[in-house]
Amino acid sequence: MNRNLPIEARRRRWLRMWWKRTAWHATVGATKALKRGLDIAVSLTLVLTLAPLFAVVAACIKITDRGPALYWQTRVGRHGREFAFPKFRSMVLDADRLWQQMLAQNDHADSVTFKMKRDPRTTWIGRLIRKLSIDELPQLWCVLRGDMSLVGPRPPLPAEVSRYSLADRRRLEVIPGLTCTWQVSGRGDIPFAEQVVLDVEYIRSRSLWLDIRLLLRTIPAVLLGRGAY
Repeated sequence: MNRNLPIEARRRRWLRMWWKRTAWHATVGATKALKRGLDIAVSLTLVLTLAPLFAVVAACIKITDRGPALYWQTRVGRHGREFAFPKFRSMVLDADRLWQQMLAQNDHADSVTFKMKRDPRTTWIGRLIRKLSIDELPQLWCVLRGDMSLVGPRPPLPAEVSRYSLADRRRLEVIPGLTCTWQVSGRGDIPFAEQVVLDVEYIRSRSLWLDIRLLLRTIPAVLLGRGAY
């Protein structure tokens, strides 16, 4: 603050700065509270509504493949915090062991992420639930717990984060989500570098209204199944 100004002018300037900071913190706090409220309301409604579907999918996986219905991974959330991440199991039981043998077939080439359009480890029911993103629905539990949000960058694997550049780590500045900009724009067809660009753009311009728009865009994206494999 310029000490050459009269005391009264300095006081007025300090009050303006204090008011701006207070208003900004209040706005940010209110936005976070509204986002969290939306997360809880929507995820709880979906869990209760889709409970019969969860039961049918779990039973189909158990009957056809004899293994556990859920597959648990460790994922990385905001500021590098790790958390348990469930999915309906869409692959054979020894998929993790086979993964090491298939790295050369990565459709994302020498990328941080691994994607295969025709992954031979996927079961027949796995292909179906992946196409419709049903395999991701158990993550609603993570939303209820607060580990995830409905909208935000997708949570990466620890092995992926270990390969992140400093710029890539900007994705970890916010709580990860079920859906995001690149999820509604092509999903697995979007290369990693472009995913980072879209995630950072979301972080810079995020708002409750943007979250609602992305949630609405997720519905046709899921139904069309583009990039889901």
